[in-house]
Amino acid sequence: MEVIDFPSTEFSREISEKFGYDEFIIRRWARFFGEKKTLDLIKGMEDIPKYLRVNTLKIDEKDLIGRLERRGFILEKTEVKYCYEVVEEKYSVGATPEYLVGYYYLMDKSSCIPPLVLEPKKGDLVVDFAASPGGKTTMLAQLMENKGTILALEVNKERIQALRDNIQRMGVMNTAILKMDARTFHQTGIKADKILLDAPCTGEGIIHKDPSRKISRGKEDIKFCSNLQRNMVYSAIESLKDRGIMVYSTCSLTPEENEFVINDLFDYCEEKGIGIKLEEIPLGEASLSLSGIREEIKLARRFYPHIHRCSGFFVAKVRKVHS
Repeated sequence: MEVIDFPSTEFSREISEKFGYDEFIIRRWARFFGEKKTLDLIKGMEDIPKYLRVNTLKIDEKDLIGRLERRGFILEKTEVKYCYEVVEEKYSVGATPEYLVGYYYLMDKSSCIPPLVLEPKKGDLVVDFAASPGGKTTMLAQLMENKGTILALEVNKERIQALRDNIQRMGVMNTAILKMDARTFHQTGIKADKILLDAPCTGEGIIHKDPSRKISRGKEDIKFCSNLQRNMVYSAIESLKDRGIMVYSTCSLTPEENEFVINDLFDYCEEKGIGIKLEEIPLGEASLSLSGIREEIKLARRFYPHIHRCSGFFVAKVRKVHS
C-alpha cells in the first residue's frame, strides 16, 4: 500500500506551524477534507469532553446517574446508548467509589459505537480481536448480559493485566482471555457469530489524548499499521460463520487504514470466493469517496471531533454472506 501524499501549500505550512502539527498530516487533511473542515477539525480536537459508559451489569443506569449527581457531578446523556458526557466534575470522575467497583467505565463516546453496531446477542460466540485494555470487551459482555461467550485476544503480554483487571472490575463472567496474535486466529478453526476488530492504528483521531501524535506518526507508521490491519481483517473474515458479522474500527483518520482496508477486503474475498456486504450504520458521516474505492464502501461511517465531539473514528459493519 502506497501512502498518499500531496505537495506543500501555504495553508499547510501556516497551519502546521501554528498548531504544532507535522505538515504531512495537515496537507493530507486539507486535500481529504478541505481547508475549512481541516481548521474545524483541529480546533475540535482541542475541545473533546470526557465521557463515561454506564455498566448495567452492576447497576441500573438511572441509579448510577443519581448517585453521581448527588456527589456533585453534572452529566448529560448523549445520542449513544449508555454513554454520558461529564459536563462538570466535583473531583476526578476516575476516583469515585462507583468507578472503583465497576459501575462505569471511562471511555470516549466514539469507542462505545463499535460494540453497539456489532449487536452481540446472549447466545453468541463473540471474538474481540484486539481486546486490551477492555473497554469494548466489557461493553460486549454488558450487551450480552453476561451470557454467551467472548474470546478476548491480546498479543502483547504486558497489556493482558489491564484487560484482566477491567474484566474483573466490571463484573464480566462470560469472557476468556487468549494471548495470541489475531492474524493467526483463523488457523484455530473456530467460527464466530460476531467479531469486533478495533484495530491497532496510527491514532490520528486521538491527538487530544496524546498530542505527541501531531508529529510522531508518518508514512512508515501508516504503512505498518495498514499492513497489520489487512492481515487482521482477512483472519477475521475467515473466522466468521456464514451470516456472521464483523465490525472493523480504528481511531485513525487516514484512508489507508480505513476505506482502503475495507476495499482490499472485498478484493480478498472475491479471490477466496467469500461473499460479503457492508451494512448501514445509523450514526456518523459518510466515508471518504476516493479514487479506487468501491461505491459500497460509502456505507462505512466516520466520526469527527468538530462534528460529533469525540475522537476521530472509522467504523464499518461487514456481513459474511457465504463462504
